Amino acid sequence: MASDGARKQFWKRSTSKVPGSIQHVYGAQHPPFDPLLHSTLLKSTPKVPTTPVKAKRVSTFQEFESNTSDAWDAGEDDDELLAMAAQSLNTEVVMETAHRVLRNHSQQQGRPAPQQVPTPEPELQPVAEPPPALIGDLRLVKSVSESHTSCAAESASDPVPLQRSQSLPHSATVTLGGMPEPSTLGSSALSEREASRLDKFKQLLAEPNTDLEELRKLSWSGIPKPVRPMTWKLLSGYLPANVERRPATLQRKQKEYFAFIEHYYDSRNDEVHQDTYRQIHIDIPRMSPEALILQPKVTEIFERILFIWAIRHPASGYVQGINDLVTPFFVVFICEYIEEEDVDRLNISRVPAEVVRNVEADTYWCMSKLLDGIQDNYTFAQPGIQMKVKMLEELVSRIDEPVHQHLDQHEVRYLQFAFRWMNNLLMRELPLHCTIRLWDTYQSEPEGFSHFHLYVCAAFLVRWRKEILEERDFQELLLFLQNLPTACWGDEDISLLLAEAYRLKFAFADAPNHYKK
Repeated sequence: MASDGARKQFWKRSTSKVPGSIQHVYGAQHPPFDPLLHSTLLKSTPKVPTTPVKAKRVSTFQEFESNTSDAWDAGEDDDELLAMAAQSLNTEVVMETAHRVLRNHSQQQGRPAPQQVPTPEPELQPVAEPPPALIGDLRLVKSVSESHTSCAAESASDPVPLQRSQSLPHSATVTLGGMPEPSTLGSSALSEREASRLDKFKQLLAEPNTDLEELRKLSWSGIPKPVRPMTWKLLSGYLPANVERRPATLQRKQKEYFAFIEHYYDSRNDEVHQDTYRQIHIDIPRMSPEALILQPKVTEIFERILFIWAIRHPASGYVQGINDLVTPFFVVFICEYIEEEDVDRLNISRVPAEVVRNVEADTYWCMSKLLDGIQDNYTFAQPGIQMKVKMLEELVSRIDEPVHQHLDQHEVRYLQFAFRWMNNLLMRELPLHCTIRLWDTYQSEPEGFSHFHLYVCAAFLVRWRKEILEERDFQELLLFLQNLPTACWGDEDISLLLAEAYRLKFAFADAPNHYKK
């Protein structure tokens, strides 16, 4: 669980008005207020606290945390693994192998082999191995405990909570986008595999007419960093599949974007657009990563992109949350020209001005393509998000009824935590590099941002079922859901999350149908 210090810094705490009222610029920092939905909450429950949690509750949690230091304590899941191990291993074979290993070791060390060896515990072997292949089990095996609440170096090799699922689409496997995944293979084998994947991408992208369907299949499991900028531009529909047409298209679209700036940007100080620009100007410094966003050049770029988009889309205008969607595109495209791996150390001043201009235009058009598919999330009262939150509630009630009932029993409404998940596409819940990996798959999925994201959110919620069911207080439960401990997550966590979401997509595909009427 997140620390009290982290809770104090949580971004949702503000005294801003609840959005949904009729005004030119309304926010998504809190969901639209529904008197019927919140009547019980207002009468019987306190507001989300703006003061630190009581010391009594903190000590209770610390006691709980100290008693759960082992994420693999004996339980139903462990009993299942032990039973599987007992059935699959022959005791005599294990004993004979153990004796042979010890004899060989003793001979190498110049010591006599021991006469007896302790009784082996073969049941521990399956736990120490990497997660088995994903098969068709319709539930989550483990909830995340402390494996993601600390940044220990060994956390990368900890058993992962999502261990079983149906097969992934086509030939896709749970691999990392551009980074080797931990496994029993040697580093040379891993680099060989990654090099092979990179070659496949390069061959596809170099074809006279890139096979976009094949590119989507290959991208589902993650896109290597060197080819990610071009792959995103193709999958988003910004660039054509034909190689010869791409340079002319890039030049034309970049020229068109800067024509918009010349025509519209000076109007930001006009009375009719003043509120929109002011809200954008306020929201950008709140974004992350701060070291990148607070660079003056980057701030100006984001202001131009968001203002031009708002002017050209009057049905929605600018809404808080849209600003976060600029960052992944900008970072991916600018990193094509910078070797710096750490985004916090990225210095835009080192990049030639002409390159930065082109990256700005590319970011604008790709963000526009994304928003075209989810624009009802940002129109008045944000009906798209409210519908998706209802769909999520319906889906979770079928996937994990105890979690759903626990939230209902403590009067925690899905709008209070999942609204932001839909509004920001989980960007406020995940580190930036995890968001980029997530978007690799979103762009390769049909309706990835508008439809598949629902199943990702469901898998994301149920992944924390142990911690959720442990909380017995409205305040603590809501704060946990609004500040999930994902700071130490990596690409492997996202790959497992996506695998579970893919399974849910087919296992519960009919869950939200009645909301589509």
